Amino acid sequence: MSPRVALFVTCLVDQVSPSTGRSALRLLEAAGCDVTFPHAQTCCGQPAFNSGYPTDARRLARHFVDVFADAEAIVAPSGSCVAMVRRYYPTLMSGAERTRMEAVASKTYELTEYLVDVLGRPDLGAHVEVPVVYHASCHLLRELGVREAPCRVLDAAGVSVVDLVDEERCCGFGGTFSVLHPEISVPMADEKLDRAADSGARTIAACDTGCLVHLATRAQQRGLDLEVRHVADLVAEGLP
Repeated sequence: MSPRVALFVTCLVDQVSPSTGRSALRLLEAAGCDVTFPHAQTCCGQPAFNSGYPTDARRLARHFVDVFADAEAIVAPSGSCVAMVRRYYPTLMSGAERTRMEAVASKTYELTEYLVDVLGRPDLGAHVEVPVVYHASCHLLRELGVREAPCRVLDAAGVSVVDLVDEERCCGFGGTFSVLHPEISVPMADEKLDRAADSGARTIAACDTGCLVHLATRAQQRGLDLEVRHVADLVAEGLP
């Protein structure tokens, strides 16, 4: 029986990079999943939560749970949003509501995490010959502890992952942090971009659209010859 997955595309993917949502679907289907897309889905509530509006975050969390409660597994191409659901939803509630939140949180996964750690399917039959540097986004790495899965998916597709100096350093995005503190976030992005450029690779790959938008915008402003792509888009391009 095929694994049944509900795809949560997230706000940034929906509004900024819908192709990443389609790529996530292609990867999941290549892994043999039966994928559904609940049309009532909205924001996970992370922007409100991080900005100090727990009441608004709680309302969005309740809606998320209502939409996805019956799913066997919930998969998103975003470590950041998955971290919100898995780590912080239970903290918003108590009693029976917390128990319900925990049940949904326990079956919510980042895309590459689900492919590798749950399905054991890093190899989807894709083939992409391009050297990349991999940016380990903070929420995926530090909140979810997902370190190897994205690189295993890339490696299985034939992508050459080039070593990056201090590759686990934050890119400076941090959601609203990059808006409120550009004097800090911009130099952090520049440092990441400079190290990527020094590696010789022309592509930066990551699993969070927020990081990618932040890095791509700064690279464009500086006129750097760097392409910034989601791991799902990169791998999906190489599917037969």
